Amino acid sequence: MKPLLPLAHAIDKLNDGFGWIAEWAVLLSCFISAGNALVRYGLSIGSNSWLEIQWYMFAAAVMFGASQVMRVNEHVRVDLLYARYSTRGKVLVDLFGLIVFLLPVMFAMIFYAWPLFLDKFYSGEMSQSAGGLIRWPVVLTMPLGFALLTLQGVSEIIKRIAWLRHEYEMDTHYERPLQ
Repeated sequence: MKPLLPLAHAIDKLNDGFGWIAEWAVLLSCFISAGNALVRYGLSIGSNSWLEIQWYMFAAAVMFGASQVMRVNEHVRVDLLYARYSTRGKVLVDLFGLIVFLLPVMFAMIFYAWPLFLDKFYSGEMSQSAGGLIRWPVVLTMPLGFALLTLQGVSEIIKRIAWLRHEYEMDTHYERPLQ
């Protein structure tokens, strides 16, 4: 596993970059939303394109941020029993979930999202709203986000196997969210 650890770190670095984009997309979405509200209700002027940019930014935040959330170990778990397991047990459960659930689902999502993106890209589909935007940029966030999550899953698998083989130290601490 040691030879694969540089690949895992490169994937982590790639997802850090897309996580940075997701952070800015959230911030931009907030400013655009506030600006839309001020202009719409203060000046009675509206723009469909600015409303659509809000959900473009939201799509970027969700799709590019998901892999970063997994990288920093803050993703959602169904932890009815997980919290009671030893560290080794938790790592094995994570490994099982990544291989059996995450990767197959992400491959399926990419399989279905990529043709959808290509259809929007080649057709040049536009929003039906007056002043609406082209659709392919927002649809591209789906296959790209799923691909980033797949890559992060591979990185997490490499790191967990390396941890099990005592070749890599990682933070295995998971704090159950307050209910």
